[in-house]
Amino acid sequence: MTRSSSRLRSIGRFLCLAALVLVAAAMFAAVVQAQDPAPAPAPTPAAPAAEEKSQGGLVMFMIRSLGWVFGPLLLAISVAMLALVVLLFLDLRMTAAIPPGFVDEFTDTVNKRKFKEAFDMARNDPSFLGQVLTAGMSRLQYGLEDAREAAMNTLESIKSDKDQKNNYTAVIATLGPMLGLVGTVYGMILSFQVLSLGGQPNPTKLAEGISHALVVTLVGVAISVPAIFFNTFYKNRITRVTMDTGHIADDLLTQMYHNSKKAAGGAPAAAPPAPGAPPGR
Repeated sequence: MTRSSSRLRSIGRFLCLAALVLVAAAMFAAVVQAQDPAPAPAPTPAAPAAEEKSQGGLVMFMIRSLGWVFGPLLLAISVAMLALVVLLFLDLRMTAAIPPGFVDEFTDTVNKRKFKEAFDMARNDPSFLGQVLTAGMSRLQYGLEDAREAAMNTLESIKSDKDQKNNYTAVIATLGPMLGLVGTVYGMILSFQVLSLGGQPNPTKLAEGISHALVVTLVGVAISVPAIFFNTFYKNRITRVTMDTGHIADDLLTQMYHNSKKAAGGAPAAAPPAPGAPPGR
C-alpha cells in the first residue's frame, strides 16, 4: 500500500510539472505571436471594430507591453511559484504526514508484542510519522528519552526541509514588486526618451513606454499577492502537521517502550528451570 501511494504521488508530481511546462510553452508562443504579428490588411474606415478585435484585446495588449525581457522573466517566476504551491500541497497533506489506519495498525501490532513487525512497518512507510517512528525506535533500546530525542531531531529535519521550500514563496513575493518597480522605471525612461527628441512627440511611442511601466507593475503585484498568501498558509500548515506528527509519534513510542518493558519483565517467569533443580509442580 505504501509503495503504491508513493508511486501515485510521484506520478502526480510528474503530471503537474508536465502541465506547467505545457502552459509555459503555450504562453511563450502567445508572446512570440504578439511580438511578431502577421501583417494585416489595411483597415477600412467602415470597420473600426474589426481592427480592434484583430489586435487581440486587452490580454494581447498586456502581453505585448511586457516585452521580451520582463515577459519571460515574470512568466518563469509565476511558473516557479505554481510549482512550489503544488509540491507543498502534495507534501503537506494530512494523509501524507499521518496515513489513515497506520496508527491503529501500529498500535495493534505493538500490543501483540510484534516489535520487529512494527519497526518494519514504520521503516517501509514514507510518511512523516513513519520516518519519525523509525528514528525513535532505532534508539529505543537506550531508553525512552533517547528515542524521543532522535524522533524530534528527525521531525525537525523534516520541518526544516518544508520551511526551505516555503521560503522560496516569500522570495517570489518580494521579487514581484521589485521587478514591477524596475519595469516601471524602464518604461518611464522610454517615454521620456521620446519626449527628449523634441518637436511633436509620437503618441504611439509615448504610449508604449507608459503601458510597459503600468503592465509590468500590475503583473509583478499580481504575482506577489498569491505568493504572500500561500507563504503564510503553508507556514501555518507546516507547524500544524509537524506538531500533530510529533504528538502521535511520542504516544506510540511511549506505548511501545512500556510494552517492551512488560515483555521483558515477564520473561524470567517463563524461563526453564536451572539444571539439577527439582522440577516444579
